[in-house]
Amino acid sequence: MKSRSVCHLGLSAFVCFFMTASVVAADSKPVKHQITGLFSTDREQDLREAMAKIPGIKLVSIDFKNAEATVEYDAAIAFPKAKPEQVLDQFDTLLKAASSNTFGVKPLRTTPLEKLKLIEIPIGGLDCKACCLAAYESIFRIEGVERATASFRDGRVTALIDPEKTTRAKLEAALKQKGVQITSP
Repeated sequence: MKSRSVCHLGLSAFVCFFMTASVVAADSKPVKHQITGLFSTDREQDLREAMAKIPGIKLVSIDFKNAEATVEYDAAIAFPKAKPEQVLDQFDTLLKAASSNTFGVKPLRTTPLEKLKLIEIPIGGLDCKACCLAAYESIFRIEGVERATASFRDGRVTALIDPEKTTRAKLEAALKQKGVQITSP
């Protein structure tokens, strides 16, 4: 992708820098990250909009089923002066800022899929994205939860968990603490 280096008179230096920095370097490579906050398919467009606000990073694809996104960036350009071990934290900070703290970035899960267990909890009373986000966040932050979804349309919360680290009872307790109504299946 070519850089937009033409800045018109009257534009501030910041705008000129932003236009140049928002273009991904030609030598960038695709990188996959787990995305927090991707709790329903309606959030895919929200993620696209948030990623478009981050200079130097291009969203390539979204894998909703695994709560992952493939992005392209040149770390030296997108995260200047960052050590390799700081890139993920800086990307997380940028994505949180671009999404009003509704999305984040974390490393890909390392627990093999066959060792994880899918838990589905029927819920009621959630009628908007904000309610679903609150339910999602109450369980996603529990240690051992690898992926989670919350849908008022489907009337359920799901979590892919490491059964050695958490249980259904812990998920239900966290939901109840947030005021989420758990219904019978």
